[in-house]
Amino acid sequence: MAACVNQLSVANADSFPPFRAQRGQMRLNRIFPLGAAAVAASTWLLLSLGATGAAPVKKDYISGTVTSSAGPEAGVWVIAETTDLPTRYIKEVVTDDHGRYLIPALPKAKYTLWARGYGLLDSPKVEAIPGKQVNLQPVIAPDTKAAARYYPANYWYALLEVPAEKEFAAPAETGISPNVKSQAQWIHLIKTDSCESCHQLGNQYTRTIPAMFNNLAPPQAWMRRVQSGQAGPAMMGGLAQLGPTRATELFGDWTTRIKNGELPPEAPPRPQGIERNVVITQWDWADPTAYLHDSISTDRRDPKTNAKGLIYGSPEESRDYLPVLDPVHNTIGRLKVQYRDPDTPGQPKPLNSSPVWGDEAIWDSHTTVHNPMFDERGRLWFTARIRRSDNPAFCKTGSSLISAQLTPVKTSGRQLEMYDPATKQLTTIDTCFGTHHLLFAEDADNTLWTTSGGGGGVVGWLNTKMFDQTHDEEKSQGWTALVLDTNGNGKRDPYVEGEQKVATAPSGESLGTSSALNAAADPNHDTRLNAAFYGLGIGTDGMIWGSVLGFPGGIVRLNPGSNPPETALAEYFEVPWKDPRAPVWGFSPRGMDIDRNGVVWVALASGHLASFDRTKCKGPLNGPAATGRHCPEGWTLYQTPGPKFKNVTSSGSADSHYYVWVDQFDTLGLGKNVPIITGNSSDSLVALVNGKFTILRVPYPLGFYAKGMDGRFDDPKAGWQGKGVWTTWGTRTPFHSETGKGTDPKVVHFQIRPDPLAN
Repeated sequence: MAACVNQLSVANADSFPPFRAQRGQMRLNRIFPLGAAAVAASTWLLLSLGATGAAPVKKDYISGTVTSSAGPEAGVWVIAETTDLPTRYIKEVVTDDHGRYLIPALPKAKYTLWARGYGLLDSPKVEAIPGKQVNLQPVIAPDTKAAARYYPANYWYALLEVPAEKEFAAPAETGISPNVKSQAQWIHLIKTDSCESCHQLGNQYTRTIPAMFNNLAPPQAWMRRVQSGQAGPAMMGGLAQLGPTRATELFGDWTTRIKNGELPPEAPPRPQGIERNVVITQWDWADPTAYLHDSISTDRRDPKTNAKGLIYGSPEESRDYLPVLDPVHNTIGRLKVQYRDPDTPGQPKPLNSSPVWGDEAIWDSHTTVHNPMFDERGRLWFTARIRRSDNPAFCKTGSSLISAQLTPVKTSGRQLEMYDPATKQLTTIDTCFGTHHLLFAEDADNTLWTTSGGGGGVVGWLNTKMFDQTHDEEKSQGWTALVLDTNGNGKRDPYVEGEQKVATAPSGESLGTSSALNAAADPNHDTRLNAAFYGLGIGTDGMIWGSVLGFPGGIVRLNPGSNPPETALAEYFEVPWKDPRAPVWGFSPRGMDIDRNGVVWVALASGHLASFDRTKCKGPLNGPAATGRHCPEGWTLYQTPGPKFKNVTSSGSADSHYYVWVDQFDTLGLGKNVPIITGNSSDSLVALVNGKFTILRVPYPLGFYAKGMDGRFDDPKAGWQGKGVWTTWGTRTPFHSETGKGTDPKVVHFQIRPDPLAN
């Protein structure tokens, strides 16, 4: 599948429909006061430009107004959907202050149009083609129940009662797992560290009990639904972390109260300000029983790479192919991926029958492709399982590799693959270290760093320059343990193995287990950090950063040094939790990224987007006093929008945030170095702009859930039309969305135009 080289047709549409001309004239009047005759002449001139100019105006937009019985409706979405193209295509915009809309750059097709907005019922659907003006008339919702069906999932999930803090003092009496020591730990498990790491909770499907389980009491119905399908073992594991008895009681109570009429106490706000400038385009890809983890459009170091080219996705456990989208021609395809070992493990059978799929095993992947990245040559690299987990001899004790001599590794769960669109060749690359997320450094070797995603306790890399020259996968790779400079002498020395321990606050209160803290640091030796990277970021200074899952969790800075297997040194910084020196407390990071200034951005399960600036640290960064809790001043926590859970008084929202990506080069239009967090329970991407959050909501189908994202310049000269941010529906359950069984995963393109009517 060669990369598409056809030029993306940039819309040269009519920018002056009647309401646009009037609006433009109002702006002129503020600068140059005109008489009535001059106004009429000027308006006529604006409307005539397309007919009298050198080139005819291409009317590839649909425009109009949205009004209800209350008048013009501002901040309402207008949705255009078609199946006339090679794949389903959806474009969505927001009305301006006067209820006006313009859907730009529509391919030639027949579209179904309707309006959707908070406080309204969807307008009747109408058919239209580009070049037409279509006015839409939604009805004001007759009551809160009718209005709330369109609310994002987090507004419903917030109705879940979380155990009161006092219940954790005697967990055996309440059915809570004894490993869960606090309300905060419970919250991190019902969000992105367990329950919502794969799909939303609070959408229509999950806030109701399937008819298949109606004969069971609510707690038993929840126990049975969690067992459903191929993800049943993983979901049961998550339930066990909470304590199945208490968790199923609370989830059963939640769905029962909703069944009996309980509604979210507040409505979400409609889009305001720049949120009304968003243009969202969606394409179906993959298939209805597949799911996606990530997509990629460009080299993150240079977002002009692969301009107007193909978008690739990673279907993780579901498929042994990569879905491919050509956004220029609105076509989709598949790239078959490979594994070397015929005994490479596949997917388990369903634990129990599903209300949606019965006993069908809908996932069949062996490769479990997780995360793709482009390099500077437009080649696609991705993490994939190519064999059984037992490592080859060159990874273990007795190997000639310096990494293996220092830190032998017995197993790895994923390795690497590379696809070259120019040659259509796919190459498998065995690695001793497990792979999960991956990222290219800005160095002469184009080093590809990876995370293991959990376990192993090493960070690995591939020197892609050496691999291209030698095709020697063994000599081109390396890995290192995470070693803290505990003795503070500035170099790596013999180290003691770290252990888990229960962290305590200055008051002596238990904070729960942190996998990165060491039980018995030896001031005369360095300490191996008992942790593994999950998220990954690489600074312009060459420092490697990773997030550490758990409670309260933290981030690690790795300085590779001159010979990383021997010289790499780590620093650990824990998220401030119950620390009187920190003004805001949070917990449990997941995804992370770094901006061009070296500031790290992290998604927290506590309902925060957090930043960490190492330059603000006041005390020693190494030595025996560098316990992980030594730089609370480096952290800044921003509470994300949305309601809180019932029974929770601490800061943080009920929204779930899986990953963070920093728009270092302003590919979206909100500015350089803007961090964007996934709103996994709010159908959105959420950007922090000048200290305030901008919510970019996907209104249809309800259930949008992203994981990774990236931004690309397709044509730097085309303004907002020539750039944007790409992501995919990353939920494991696209059939939980508003459109139900048969829904395909989707590629989603976010763009920001200068105003809600720009074309």
